[in-house]
Parts: sequence; C-alpha cells; structure tokens
Amino acid sequence: MGNKIHPVGFRLGITRDWESRWYANKKDYKHLLEEDRRIRELIEREVYHAGVARIDIERAADNVSVTVHVAKPGVVIGRGGETIKRLRAELEKLFPGKNIALNVQEVPNPNLSAPLVAQRVAEQIERRFAVRRAIKQAVQRVMEAGAKGAKVVVSGRIGGAEQARTEWAADGRVPLHTLRANIDYGTALARTTYGVLGVKAYVFLGEKIGERPVMKAAKARPERPRRRRPTVRRRVKKEESGDADA
Repeated sequence: MGNKIHPVGFRLGITRDWESRWYANKKDYKHLLEEDRRIRELIEREVYHAGVARIDIERAADNVSVTVHVAKPGVVIGRGGETIKRLRAELEKLFPGKNIALNVQEVPNPNLSAPLVAQRVAEQIERRFAVRRAIKQAVQRVMEAGAKGAKVVVSGRIGGAEQARTEWAADGRVPLHTLRANIDYGTALARTTYGVLGVKAYVFLGEKIGERPVMKAAKARPERPRRRRPTVRRRVKKEESGDADA
C-alpha cells in the first residue's frame, strides 16, 4: 500500500488538512480547480529558489487568499516588498475581477518539511553531488532535527547509467499504513544532462490522534460489600452404637 497511495491524501481529514479550502457547485468546480492549479504553477515558477513547502488557497465569493509557506520569506517579499507586489499584480492580471491577497509564512524548521528535503536533494544532484552521499546526509539532517523517522528515494538514470535504478536510505520508523501517523511527503525533480531523476521524501513526525478532546473516563463506582451467603449446615445422622437385632 505504501507505493500505491499518496501519503498525504490518505490522511486528509485525519492528521492533515486540505490545501484548498472552498466550496463550489458542479458548474463552477472545474473552473476553480483549474485556477488553483495555475496559481500554484505561477508561484512555484517565480519563487522556486525560496524553497516553497506548501501553498494554501482559501476562497470566499470573489476574494482569494493565498498563503505561501517558504523557507526563505525574504526572497519572496523582496527589497521593500517589490517581489511580492509584482507577484500579486501578475495574479490579479491572470484572474481579473478577483481580489487576491498574498501572504507569506516562514517554515519553522526546513529539515522537517518533506518537500524542502526533496528539493535540496534534487539541487545537490543537479550540482553533480554523489547521489548516495546526498541521500544519507538528508536523512541524517532530518533525524537530527527531531523527526521520528525519515526516508529518501531517488529513481532514474543515476550517474548516467544506461539502465535506471533506485537508491534509497531510511532511518527510524516510517509507518505508511498507520492513519494516525503524521507523515509529511514531498517530491522534486532533478534535471540533469543525462535525464530527469525523481526524488521522494518521507518524514515521520510522530503519531497524532485528531484534534478531538479525549473523553474522560467514567468515575469508578464504589464497590458494594459482598453479601455472605449463609452456610448450610448438613445434619449428620449419628449411627447407633449398637447393632439392631435381626
């Protein structure tokens, strides 16, 4: 199951929340979905070097709120806010008639974000780092940051080989079948001169049992004193001392 289903989509509504939060009827749904895809493509293309971990989109009527979670917020904001203003103007030009609010949030620890881990490994491969060493160092950094487990997989023509293969490294636990496990997942592409390599990263952040409060256990009832059953005394017939005459 771990290779057949998306770890994030598998846990939506349990340990993960949706990245697009809005409602639409059947007529408008496909148009809004296409808008979300174009918004994400534009932002990732313009500020990819800032380390984009996640893009959240919320809608209310004609108001669109876009929150970009990045490792380097200063790169997105720019000097005097020039970059973010230009990006907001491009979004408004792409979708006329809609009020777009663009917000930037910093990722507290980039080593615990799977998309950022995968992007860093892909960048190292593009700079001709040794694949095996890049994978092991990435897993080590994730574990040192406080994760419970990590796994990094690279597939493709590694080192320019004629036949594609897969290299991976893991440490700790990565329970892909456990729904309560909070697992972050990210992918990236390493575009090299001999082909494109795919990078997957899994980060296990611990178990999480929803946001619902745990019900308190019912108070134990005081034990009632057990009634002692009356002992039944059996009457033992005493045999007569003398034998009866025949």
